[in-house]
Amino acid sequence: MASIKDVAAEAGVSVATVSRVLNEHPSVSADARARVLAAVEALGYRPNAVARSLRTDQTRTLGLVISDVLNPYFTTLARSVEEEARALGYSVIIGNADEHPELQDHHVRTLLDRRIDGLLVSPTDGGSPLMLDTARGGTPMVFVDRWIPGADVPVVRADGRAAVRDLVAHLYGLGHRRLAIIAGPAATTTGSERVEAFREALAKYGLLLPDAYIGQGDFQAESGRRVTDAFLDLAEPPEVVFAADNLMALGALDAVRARGMRVPQDIALAAFDDIPWFVHTDPPVTAIAQPTGELGRAAVRALVDMIEGRPPQSVTLAAHLVVRRSCGESSPAPAPVPASSEEHPVTNRSLS
Repeated sequence: MASIKDVAAEAGVSVATVSRVLNEHPSVSADARARVLAAVEALGYRPNAVARSLRTDQTRTLGLVISDVLNPYFTTLARSVEEEARALGYSVIIGNADEHPELQDHHVRTLLDRRIDGLLVSPTDGGSPLMLDTARGGTPMVFVDRWIPGADVPVVRADGRAAVRDLVAHLYGLGHRRLAIIAGPAATTTGSERVEAFREALAKYGLLLPDAYIGQGDFQAESGRRVTDAFLDLAEPPEVVFAADNLMALGALDAVRARGMRVPQDIALAAFDDIPWFVHTDPPVTAIAQPTGELGRAAVRALVDMIEGRPPQSVTLAAHLVVRRSCGESSPAPAPVPASSEEHPVTNRSLS
């Protein structure tokens, strides 16, 4: 491999001049710059990134710890992070937590040992002491999608509350009254927030969310199957299953089909986190779509701002409802009714 001395000899300049050209220093003449760049190209010279990081105390590398690399949502997020980082002159090292807090912390430690310049994390839970220590220790860090309440860390996320309200309005307009949810882990902000948003949206139509209609999942397909089976075994099963992420929705669909039931004729299905697969299922699945690509890009920009000394910014984007055929044929939704209305006695029926 060619060295910086080889480049200097080829270009007829000093090693210091080559270094200034490579670091885009303005003090180099146009002629010298052209000769150095020509020599770099001719010799195939590549700067030593490790040596450069020791000199500058920067590696131009970001760390990204995502919750589940097999989840299409996080795959898309990781891709957008890598693309935006590359455009800004940074590389990305990715760690997959696989929804396990201990694996998440392992990746965080490993990335910090590699002297990354900044860290993007979608936390698997809300109580990691390592994450809080990392934030307090001065490492530039941004939470993306999920966050740890109380941590002094910028958050880039999508707000799905309005989209959940739109979903409930859509379901109510189709005549559905018994609505259940497959929840994500309560230890994650997205797990708890989506249940609360669903409960609040139901209340606007005088509908309740009984405990029997809240199934505890873990953002994995198997939990979607398990919870849906439990719903279908109830004396009065729900008319709609709303899965709080895409993998649990696919598990729910498997459970319904395993019983020889049809969607939406026998039970309706909706999901949080739209994915390309939902267009190709039969029927296509109604889902809440997050602006995943923009979330990833905004997270990188927020982190690079911190690294380069600019004020950090939290970013909240809006999710939106994508209506397909898994809940029935669409019709205009009526206006919400007061929660105390007696027009819908089915909503107050005990489902224990």
